[in-house]
Amino acid sequence: MNNNKLSILFLLQKVKLNKQGKCPIKCRITFHQDRKEFSTGLFVNPKQWDSRLQKAKPPNQENSFINTQLGLIKNEINQAFLFLQVNEENFDVGDIYLQYKGDVSIRTKTILELFKEHNDRLEKLVGKEYSIATLWKFKQARDLVKGFITFSFTKADYQFKDLDLKFVQDYEFYLKTEKSLALATVNKMIQRFRKVVKIAISQGIIDRDPFVGYKVKRVKKEIVYLTTEELKKLEMYQFKAERLQTVADMFIFCCYTGLAYNEMTNLEKSHIVKGFDGNEWINMKRLKTQQTLSIPLLTKSKFIIEKYNNAHEVKVLPSFSNQKFNAYLKEIADIVGIEKRLTHHLARRTFATTVLLFNDVPMEIVSELLGHSKITITQEHYAKVVNKKVSEQMNKLNSKLK
Repeated sequence: MNNNKLSILFLLQKVKLNKQGKCPIKCRITFHQDRKEFSTGLFVNPKQWDSRLQKAKPPNQENSFINTQLGLIKNEINQAFLFLQVNEENFDVGDIYLQYKGDVSIRTKTILELFKEHNDRLEKLVGKEYSIATLWKFKQARDLVKGFITFSFTKADYQFKDLDLKFVQDYEFYLKTEKSLALATVNKMIQRFRKVVKIAISQGIIDRDPFVGYKVKRVKKEIVYLTTEELKKLEMYQFKAERLQTVADMFIFCCYTGLAYNEMTNLEKSHIVKGFDGNEWINMKRLKTQQTLSIPLLTKSKFIIEKYNNAHEVKVLPSFSNQKFNAYLKEIADIVGIEKRLTHHLARRTFATTVLLFNDVPMEIVSELLGHSKITITQEHYAKVVNKKVSEQMNKLNSKLK
């Protein structure tokens, strides 16, 4: 038996006779020993149906119409089958039926098509669930996959059905060699691509996960932050240049609030509210995750807010571009004598470590104050810092017990 042969058979549903004594005609498509049945919408008197010849007789106007319609259905199914044979390497009986109906088979959906669908949906949720930065990152991820497909296969797109572990591994190699991306960035791009693959699996576009057997290369990155002594040194220094003093104050403010650059830039007076405890809190949404930030204002934070308070300004702090802010921080580090590379993000890390964890604030509270979507993110970044704190405490205990 040839399993690659297409079989088209018309059957009567004799149990469903209508008032006129006619029953519906169904069509059964068989391919690769799989069947798909559907209604033709036609009815015939069972006594006038020849199952061997697959037609209604004797010849009359009604039976001629039925036979013509059945012939058209058979012809269209054969055309759909021929189309899939020419354009597809693998397809099933369901794909033949969808092609016959004029529906695009979900299994023919390509990687870049689904990636675009995902990004289009994400774009509509910007400001509701996602930030514009997240959209840009996923658009960048799609562009990189597109570049890889063109580079490796000289194609404009790639079928999900052809996706396998080798594709994933070669894509990772491409990102490292042709695009010279750092391992952390490579992991992020692979992670975003994997999200689209998971959507393809959930939609039934593919029935296997090409990432099975793929191992993520972990980035061993030490968390850099200011020590208590370095932070105090920065706080005590008085800069002659106003721009440097302002940037230093803003950096210190973030060391005591943990605000990321975007949150610091967008902090408005309306975000400073009186909390349940009678103290002032920052209450705003984190742009990256849309998580609500609720951060109590420490004394040093309040002092800086009061220092730059301007009755005519909506924003709490002065405005600098991210590029200029980090450039001024480099100058500040050189002047003060801090050998670490100062960036705005280092202030956020200092808040998590020197200000919170080293003052025995529990990890779950640190995670809440940083606005992380999961505590595991905080643990992954700051576990070594906690271990160092435990070690210090144990050494103190050990000296007391001697």
